[in-house]
Amino acid sequence: MKEYTYSQARAKLSDILEESKREEVVIRRRKGDKFMIVPKSPVHRSPFAVVGLNKNISRKEILAAIRESRERV
Repeated sequence: MKEYTYSQARAKLSDILEESKREEVVIRRRKGDKFMIVPKSPVHRSPFAVVGLNKNISRKEILAAIRESRERV
């Protein structure tokens, strides 16, 4: 766990945010208050953006398949 003062955190915010992805980071204020930086889970991407899937299927075909599957229920 790394601990930084408020002033240090202000000066190196970008680096500290990246660091928080690897380990706990705490920011300490002058009065002794402490705050932990916790990264939020990644932004959810489009369900159509599937990594590693290259089947040459058009968006139109995918939407048609979804509509068809919903009609079956």
